[in-house]
Amino acid sequence: MLDLVSKYKGMNLLEARKEIVEDLEKLGVLEKIEDYTHNVGKCYRCHNTVEPRISMQWFMKMNELAKPAMEVVKSGKIKFVPNRFDRTYFHWMENIKDWCISRQIWWGHRIPAYYCEKCGEIMVGKTMPEECTKCGSHNIYQDPDTLDTWFSSALWPFSTMGWPEETEDLKYFYPTNTLVTAYDIIFFWVARMIFSSLEHTEKIPFDTVFMHGLVRDAQGRKMSKSLGNGIDPIDIIKDYGADSLRFSLVQNMTLGNDVKYSEEKANSAKNFANKIWNAAKFVTSNTDKEALKNYNKEELRIEDKWLLNKLDKLVAEVTNHIEKYEVGIAATKIYDFIWSEYCDWYIEMCKPRLYEESNKTKGTCIYVLNYALVTFLKLLHPFMPFLTEKIYKELETENESIMLEKWPEIKTEFNYEEEEKGIEIIKNIIVNIRNIRANMNVVPSKKTNLIFVTVKYKELIKTSESFLKKLGYAENIKIQEEKTGIPENSISVVGDGIEVFIPFEELVDVQKELERLEGEKKKLESEVERANKMLSNKGFVEKAPKAKIEEEEAKLAKYKEMLETVNKRIEEMR
Repeated sequence: MLDLVSKYKGMNLLEARKEIVEDLEKLGVLEKIEDYTHNVGKCYRCHNTVEPRISMQWFMKMNELAKPAMEVVKSGKIKFVPNRFDRTYFHWMENIKDWCISRQIWWGHRIPAYYCEKCGEIMVGKTMPEECTKCGSHNIYQDPDTLDTWFSSALWPFSTMGWPEETEDLKYFYPTNTLVTAYDIIFFWVARMIFSSLEHTEKIPFDTVFMHGLVRDAQGRKMSKSLGNGIDPIDIIKDYGADSLRFSLVQNMTLGNDVKYSEEKANSAKNFANKIWNAAKFVTSNTDKEALKNYNKEELRIEDKWLLNKLDKLVAEVTNHIEKYEVGIAATKIYDFIWSEYCDWYIEMCKPRLYEESNKTKGTCIYVLNYALVTFLKLLHPFMPFLTEKIYKELETENESIMLEKWPEIKTEFNYEEEEKGIEIIKNIIVNIRNIRANMNVVPSKKTNLIFVTVKYKELIKTSESFLKKLGYAENIKIQEEKTGIPENSISVVGDGIEVFIPFEELVDVQKELERLEGEKKKLESEVERANKMLSNKGFVEKAPKAKIEEEEAKLAKYKEMLETVNKRIEEMR
């Protein structure tokens, strides 16, 4: 207890309560005593009751500071991304209260106020005065309080550049461009930086405030000590790597919305990093300075032109999305290009050329592999800085660090729209061939003949023949204009202006496949019968938990669907 009433001064709070009640009764002013329910504030650390206490504090008058801070946002000098957050900003600024800037904590900027012990005079200044300005006493001490952390943080945009000195850093970097922060500190930090900068420098601190969400747990709950759902990023980095953690969060980010953290996403990002690492190892193992010198634009093949055209589009799309602060979409675009187009398709298309020593276009292929790799590493660098820097230093490049590179630009000489359309047709054919083989359980080592019937795409098939054989598991490729001489039991893949036939007997041993399918049919019929019996059992349906019944119903539906597919395959085989 404080000294407002001398009798209770220094007493423990609970003891004082008993004394006060007794004194009120003695005075005859206690009307009644009753139990009641109310909300009691608790300390989030020690969980003891928080007791309100009157104390002397320092305040900053806010009305005049708030007006110019609102005007720079209303006029568009500072914009929020997404712009819905300016409503939060204005709501707080229009209802502004005077700001208590003093804190009773150990660390922070000390309050620059000084007190005379003799007369009680208060003096404010940059340094401690030598004597009291009122009575001349030398018995002076500084206020023990510190400034609110957010007061100090509000000085960040200009104080870090050397202000109040007119430094070169301040001239060059201030005002800054984009502040990236979470929406929960718009009024704690963003608003205070704006009015502090306007007051001290008469300049806005930044022109854009990019608001991101909070990282929540997999259930969407805010991470907190009380829930025990917090995640130590150091532990995640040990298991998955810093880049994987960073990428998993950024890829799932949408403007101003919260992000749910999950270990599965971090693991997926780690697999992506491994994919890039292995692709880079493949490129470096097939590259030397002499090979890169052998690049000749005239030797670009259709698959090279396809990749270069796709790469140009990627540069344009990623740049556009980043400029619009759609970083999650930008990250996904890069992910899709690297994983699918570059690794799963282009590298596989290149292998026949790279492994054929006499191939004249080998050097050109190596150049395209390197050019594409360096380009997408630049695009990926803001998202995965450590991995991209490590790989970059292993490549034949001009700079010692990827951070010294310029952001990629669109190359107008790489405009190959027709070639891109052609390769997309080939890719579609290959995917359909693979699906047919997968459905028939045909192993990749078993090669077949492919018969292409087309007039429109004869040249396309010829120029793609080397990788078509490899990726379509073909022994031979035949191109013809008419459907003549096609084996009777052939399976066909139909496209726009093109049809591919695969002789059936080359894919499977019909009799063995029929035997396998008949065995699978018996197993599925048995499972359908079992599930039907269980679900028609009244005792089971009435007593079993709802989840168990739903599980059995789902199994029955799955087995019926599988049985229907097997019966259809048996019919086709016969």
